[in-house]
Amino acid sequence: MMPAVAPKITPALPAEIAQRITEFLHDFSIEATRPTADDLDELKSAAPGIGRIYLSAVPMRPLSDLIAFSAAVRDAGFDPIPHLAVRNVASSNALDALLARLANDAGVSRLLVIAGDSDWPQGPFSSAIEVIESGLLQRHGIMEIGIAGYPDGHPRISADVLDRALAAKIEAARQTGLDIHIVTQFGFSAEQIANWIFRLRDLGVEYQVRIGMAGPTNLASLLRYAKRCGVAASAQGLTRQGGVLKHLVGTSAPDGIIRTLAETGGRLGNVAAHFFSFGGVGKTARWAAAAAAGRIALDRADGFGVEPPSA
Repeated sequence: MMPAVAPKITPALPAEIAQRITEFLHDFSIEATRPTADDLDELKSAAPGIGRIYLSAVPMRPLSDLIAFSAAVRDAGFDPIPHLAVRNVASSNALDALLARLANDAGVSRLLVIAGDSDWPQGPFSSAIEVIESGLLQRHGIMEIGIAGYPDGHPRISADVLDRALAAKIEAARQTGLDIHIVTQFGFSAEQIANWIFRLRDLGVEYQVRIGMAGPTNLASLLRYAKRCGVAASAQGLTRQGGVLKHLVGTSAPDGIIRTLAETGGRLGNVAAHFFSFGGVGKTARWAAAAAAGRIALDRADGFGVEPPSA
């Protein structure tokens, strides 16, 4: 993909900015790892209207965990979207059985299909596209898949390879009748995220992009996750961002990123916010739901604060 030049963002009035932020957040999703019953109760209390809960694939954990957690999320009234890390699947029969259980026990119709972090596949699948092309997904009622996007790049894969892989997965999904959306790794540079999406749009990729961001958490945890997930480069700019600098002692939140992206005024196309709940599912849900409801106060640091509900 050739570099694209982002359109110039025109400053907006405060009321318009606040409206753009709430519109940007109206369909947010949350990613959780192993949500407990208490987590799900918090979600129902804090964000009853949220639709999608993505469930991370945990290395070295049995695939049956995905079934149990997906069923719990469905029972709580949300739409579970489990990560299918294809390198963790031992055989085609194991994949067939997993998909059958996800459909029958948890009503799963969407998956995020990724290769996974394992260096070596446990079975016949080494890349997401092999499963996308297999026909097994549709056989078990999967109607839509998410595929991974990397605005920050990948620590072990070159940009050219990532570009070709994304294009190939999109084409494979088209050919096999699957709807598609893109979910990005979390990042900290709004400009880098925007430029990456503008580049996709210039190439004719108009599918929804769910923009990954870290939910509210303390800065030390955030930097630790950034290093582990390969986004340490953009994390180095955290302390220079006004929206994070104000939280160095307490909790950081992605308000600066959201405000900057929202100020594009829709020029990113079909996008939605996707929060990684490093600081806890309930905490992330409460913060995002309050912001989506418009309980925000713009600040001079190009971010915003979230106001508590009125008594």
